[in-house]
Amino acid sequence: MADLFLFNKPFHVLSQFTDDRGDSGKPTRSTLADWISTPGIYPAGRLDFDSEGLLLLTDDGALQHRIASPSQKMPKTYWVQVEGDITGNALARLRQGVELKDGRTRPAQAVRMAAPTVWDRTPPVRYRESVPTSWIELTISEGRNRQVRRMTAAVGFPTLRLIRFRIGQWTLEGLSPGEYRTEQVNLPAPPARKSGPRSRKRPPNPRRTKSS
Repeated sequence: MADLFLFNKPFHVLSQFTDDRGDSGKPTRSTLADWISTPGIYPAGRLDFDSEGLLLLTDDGALQHRIASPSQKMPKTYWVQVEGDITGNALARLRQGVELKDGRTRPAQAVRMAAPTVWDRTPPVRYRESVPTSWIELTISEGRNRQVRRMTAAVGFPTLRLIRFRIGQWTLEGLSPGEYRTEQVNLPAPPARKSGPRSRKRPPNPRRTKSS
């Protein structure tokens, strides 16, 4: 069994316990250490400084790999507020995969959604009466740098607010910003190593002599 922390990361909090700016003279930013005091746990994956929502942490390396490794293709669902009235064509392009500078994304699940009932962000998203906004639910199975923001921008609808709601089977249901809960995860046993027949070395022939 492994311990898993489900944390609702607030806006403008780093997904790490220290800020690399500490030695640069620049003002330091809020980190996980401002919210979580449990020693020996580390994030399984990352969430951008300007994004909010579910971040998973654990002290178990196997579980961390299972969640964060690109080879596992664990789905992640985001609630995304975009600038503009999202179109069916834009959603179709997200579903098919979008061409980005680092290659085409995998097909995603993308649907329009009603504005979710969530906490107020501090500071709030800039409101412009002349520009409508809309929300989409986007599920991807990759973890490229700032991928969701780049995907929505590529189809013509820049991201204004980004909340990660789900990673695999885990959600931030019931968690306010800065809150966390713990679960115990039963990891599958590693597959047994198959042992084939052992090769036997032929004993030396006592009758054979080395010729000079």
